[in-house]
Amino acid sequence: MSEALKELIDLLNLEKIDTNIYRGQTPETTNVRVFGGQVFAQAMRAAQDTVSSDRMVHSQHAYFLRPGDPSVPILFEVDAIRDGNSFTTRRVVASQRGKAIFNTELSFQVMESGLSHQFDMPDCPGPEGLEDDSVRWEKLRQVMSEKAAGKSQRERPSLRPIEMRSVEPIDFVNPVARPAKQMIWIKAAGSLDELGVAEDASLHSAILAYASDFNLMGTSILPHAISFTNPKFQPASLDHCIWFHDSFRADEWLLYSMDSPRSSHSRGLSRGSFYSRDGRLVASTIQEGLIRLHKN
Repeated sequence: MSEALKELIDLLNLEKIDTNIYRGQTPETTNVRVFGGQVFAQAMRAAQDTVSSDRMVHSQHAYFLRPGDPSVPILFEVDAIRDGNSFTTRRVVASQRGKAIFNTELSFQVMESGLSHQFDMPDCPGPEGLEDDSVRWEKLRQVMSEKAAGKSQRERPSLRPIEMRSVEPIDFVNPVARPAKQMIWIKAAGSLDELGVAEDASLHSAILAYASDFNLMGTSILPHAISFTNPKFQPASLDHCIWFHDSFRADEWLLYSMDSPRSSHSRGLSRGSFYSRDGRLVASTIQEGLIRLHKN
C-alpha cells in the first residue's frame, strides 16, 4: 500500500463541523494552488455524506472559480436542493477566506435496470510492460532546463496516489504536434482491501473523480506542440464534469481514453472515457481548460 494512497483516503475523509458543512485539508505541497481533482473529489464526498446509501452519484458538474490556497483549509457547504423518489440533487460551494473558489452540482440515483448500449473500448496495449508515468517524468526532469523543471514542480500535484501508464507517452521536453488523442491506464496506487474500504462504492467514485483531472486538459494542447513546462504557457481548469455509468473498482486498471475536438479563444475542450479491463464503459468526463499562451 502506497503512503500516497493512504493520504488521499485521509483527504477524502472530511471533517463535519456543522449540519451540511464540512472542512477539507490539503497535504503539504510545493504547488502554488490546490489540485483541481482534489477539491472536485472532496466536494463529492461532502455531498455523498448527505445522501442515503441506496443512491449513488451518477453525475457531477463543476466550475473552478478561484485558485485554491494549499495552506488554508477548504470549507464545503452542501445545499440539499431536492430528494425525489428516484433522484437526489445537491449543490456544493467550496470556499476559503470567505470567498467561493469552486461550486458544483451533483445528482444521485437509486440504481435501476434499463436500456443499455455503449461504444466499444479502443484497441490498445494493456498496462503490463508500459513504463510508469511518474518514473518517466523524473527522467525527463533530469534533462529539463532549471526554469522548466521549477515550473513542472509548481504545476504538477506532488501527491501521487494514482498510478498512470501512457500508451503513447508525451515528450514534455521536446513536444511535437500530434493528434489530440491519448490513452492512459490508471488505477489507485495500492489495494483498497488493505485499508478495509473496498466495499465503499461511493469512495471508488470519489477516487476516480480525483483521477479524472489528470491529463485531460493536456489533450487539448497536443496538436500545438506546447508543453506544460513552457514558461509562457498558463493552464487552468475552468470546469469539469463526470458521469458514472457502471460499477468499477478504482484500484483495478482502467483505460482513460481522451480526445479534444476543439480549442479556441485560449480554451481547450477535452473529453474522456473510462473503460474497465473487461471492456465496459464505466464513466465519462468533459472538461474545458484555459490554455493561454503569453507572447512574452
